[in-house]
Amino acid sequence: MKTPNSVLMDQAKDVLKGKWGLAVKVTFLYWLLSIGVSLIPAVGSIGSIIIAGPLTLGLSGFWLAFSKREYLSFGKIFEGFDNFWRAFKVYILTIIYTLLWTLLLIIPGIIAAYSYSVAFFVLAEDKTIGANAALRKSKELMKGNKLKLFRLHLRFLGWGFLCLLTLGIGFLWLTPYMYVTFAKFYEDIKGKSGEKEIPEVVPVPKA
Repeated sequence: MKTPNSVLMDQAKDVLKGKWGLAVKVTFLYWLLSIGVSLIPAVGSIGSIIIAGPLTLGLSGFWLAFSKREYLSFGKIFEGFDNFWRAFKVYILTIIYTLLWTLLLIIPGIIAAYSYSVAFFVLAEDKTIGANAALRKSKELMKGNKLKLFRLHLRFLGWGFLCLLTLGIGFLWLTPYMYVTFAKFYEDIKGKSGEKEIPEVVPVPKA
């Protein structure tokens, strides 16, 4: 049985207890890097695309480790650059595949986006897996779980509107809450995918 989304959110809150300071600082640092690069004259847009993959990989690895209560440091969000090309390929291929499906209809594009949504978590855990293999693994894990993730996203929608009332400052707290919850979601579906159904034992009637 899949873990209810409400339980995953409670698990995330429990992990964040006493560590909100670090979570907020990492979120702010990520924003600072992303916005800073985009503002560089002449190369801002290209630069943002180039670093998006490695930064996303580093951040995914950070939140995954955070959800497992492992030792953390600011440097972990830069570990994605150690696997620059794999991260870059996953980022670009995700965009290309999603756009291709969107050209057909909006709904297939959304479904594709959800299919590839845990690819960076896969990449963060497996240092040897290739970009296409990570995307395939994401599709496998998300089979039967896309609607569950969509419902999980909806649970944060109201919080997002409230954060807008704080001029966006509230997102410094909401973002880590969301990503730790998503990391818990990934851990949950990964665990469930490895489970095998126990065959029903049918008693043999006695002669």
